[in-house]
Amino acid sequence: MKSRSEQGRVHRLAFDVDWPPGHVACYLVDGPEPILVDAATPDREAAFRDRLADLDFEPGDVEHVLVTHPHVDHIGQVPTVLAEGDPTVHAPAGVRERFARDPDDLAARVRHNCVAAGFPEDLRETAVEMAVDSLERDSALLNPDRVDVWLDPGERATVGGLAVEAVHVPGHQADHLGYRTEIDGAAVLLAGDMGIEPFRPVVMHDGLDDGHREAFDAFDDALDRLAALDVDRVYPGHGPVHDDLAGVVERDRRSLADRLEGVRDLVADGHATVPAVAMTLAGDRDVRYLVPETMSALAHLERIGAVTSETVDGVRRYDA
Repeated sequence: MKSRSEQGRVHRLAFDVDWPPGHVACYLVDGPEPILVDAATPDREAAFRDRLADLDFEPGDVEHVLVTHPHVDHIGQVPTVLAEGDPTVHAPAGVRERFARDPDDLAARVRHNCVAAGFPEDLRETAVEMAVDSLERDSALLNPDRVDVWLDPGERATVGGLAVEAVHVPGHQADHLGYRTEIDGAAVLLAGDMGIEPFRPVVMHDGLDDGHREAFDAFDDALDRLAALDVDRVYPGHGPVHDDLAGVVERDRRSLADRLEGVRDLVADGHATVPAVAMTLAGDRDVRYLVPETMSALAHLERIGAVTSETVDGVRRYDA
């Protein structure tokens, strides 16, 4: 496949964001049918256009959009591309059912889980509002009616001339797919928010919805699938392009194990509720993204018998 640009086939388009690690990347795969892998954030349209223009492209030149997962920093410019062209949009099949979720039902489940976790009312309602806002915002950015191809885990498909294998890598996000393919003779992984070289992505899965109970097991399954891949190069949504998928997988395994051990130790030290553990883990950092990871870790530890719990005055309290 001939590349339009003289800079190679795969172009990393990076954008500043206001949360750690401070940047997000999507990728333009050049060729007769240009492919945009993920699509930056909603508030970076000018930068998105500039990055494309640097490569002699416009949003309307994109023939395919390939989404790894429906987080806001990966689907934000899908409407821009759709407004100026007619690309074929490919997305994980699980997103269709997720986006069909009734917002009131989601709010009720998140509120129930937050009450049981012992969150004070103000933080509980903030969590509910964030969950509903995310559902409504993300389903507007990646409108299911504009998705042409829903990709199932394990499915093999052709996208813009590339033969891709959809690898299910949940844990960070429940429907997340990485895409293994070959470009210019090299086996590569279009990885989204898994296989990141500088750090392990947070365990968010489905946030504070009921799926948090399976999140750590899901992340382990994802790492098993990544470990089984033979790839030469990884294109992640954060951090640099790298060639050490095996090393990153082992780092993430250790990190998950360390998190579980740390949470268990905090419970043993008397931190008996989700908020108490999460706030201690966060220290002076933003606790919001550690809440689902903490809740998921405690559910996992209880399932394997490392901690126990009892409900006292409607709040689940843990003991090691």
